[in-house]
Amino acid sequence: MVKLNALELLKKKGKSKYWLYMQLGMSYQNFNKMVNNETKSIQYENIELMCQIFECTPNELLTIIPD
Repeated sequence: MVKLNALELLKKKGKSKYWLYMQLGMSYQNFNKMVNNETKSIQYENIELMCQIFECTPNELLTIIPD
């Protein structure tokens, strides 16, 4: 399973979920599913944008958790 570390990175930056939601400009339903790891896919453009926002690499943004 691949886990998105957005909530952890938000804590490190001292920012809120709402702040990230506004930065990404996507629907709240899709955003909420994505940050809570309830989605099956994330578009590359969203991964790239989150890496720019968090100033991180995809390796820091995503973690592989063995099933």
